[in-house]
Amino acid sequence: MTDHLKLPAGLRHWPGFTNTYPHAEGFELSLLEDCDNAYRFTAVADVDKIRAIITDFAQLLPEEAFFILEYYPEDPLLSRPSSSSERPIPAVFYSPYIPTDELLETIIPYLDRLIHDGFVGFGLANNRKGLELFYSEEKILTFFTDNHLRLSDFLYRHQVHHDDDLRLPSDFGHDHLSLLGFPQEDLPESLAGLSKSDLDSSIFCSELTEIFDMYQVEEGLSFFLTRKEQEQIAQLIKAQLAGHEFSDAEFGGLLLDWSDFVNECEHGFEGDLWEYKQGLKIRDAIQLVIEVAPSDLAQKITTIVSEPDHILENILTDRRKRLDPAEELP
Repeated sequence: MTDHLKLPAGLRHWPGFTNTYPHAEGFELSLLEDCDNAYRFTAVADVDKIRAIITDFAQLLPEEAFFILEYYPEDPLLSRPSSSSERPIPAVFYSPYIPTDELLETIIPYLDRLIHDGFVGFGLANNRKGLELFYSEEKILTFFTDNHLRLSDFLYRHQVHHDDDLRLPSDFGHDHLSLLGFPQEDLPESLAGLSKSDLDSSIFCSELTEIFDMYQVEEGLSFFLTRKEQEQIAQLIKAQLAGHEFSDAEFGGLLLDWSDFVNECEHGFEGDLWEYKQGLKIRDAIQLVIEVAPSDLAQKITTIVSEPDHILENILTDRRKRLDPAEELP
């Protein structure tokens, strides 16, 4: 454990906090709400360790993973203000599942820029393995896992120890800095030779979204399904919903798709009637799983979708009208 936490270039504490900031690495953990055996880890580590933590974490996902990217695109339609008085909200993108080795090989040339830019967050995850890592623009590591012993051991091997009184960089006054805001000589050595366009997060993040064919997601829906719960759902679908239109889709993806569909309806649905009906079919598929799942799991899924359900109900102005003829339901 280091005595003085070395921060990425893109996060700088105000001078008045220099002597009060504890400069200590460490992690804390807590049970996730509505999960008996899933944990959230929050950690801070010396910036020189982040690259190794990312690459070593990938080894815990030996088959495949998806990439998470959070940044501020130049397109105002992708990054909008949360209100007129607040700064824009970063856009969040997920990739499809990709072989982990391929994912890692692709992000390695970008890794130092992702780590050091003060307006970028990124991570990788595999929901089926119950594992996720995210390194935020606040330069805080967040992990989700259903195996806290393995993750504790992982952090100890990187000399990041448990701390009951963990203080985060965001607990103290600080500024976020873009890599474009530094003179060339003040950049970390690994970045000093890059051009301005290479250092522009809106460009290199856009490159990554294109390489991985990433899609934008809304951060309104937050949930965690353990491996056991996902295995239960997969078995239910295989046994009782075989041949269904969405039987091969990952269930967590369906939950996110439903939330995204409702968000699009809330802000003005621009698709055609077929696309609108597909969104409703996603919710039908979720409901079919709820109806055949054990009561505890069914209640958890119902709670997850309750917020988008409520939003859609509130924006339906007249439910007596149909845009398409009724069809016989199975």
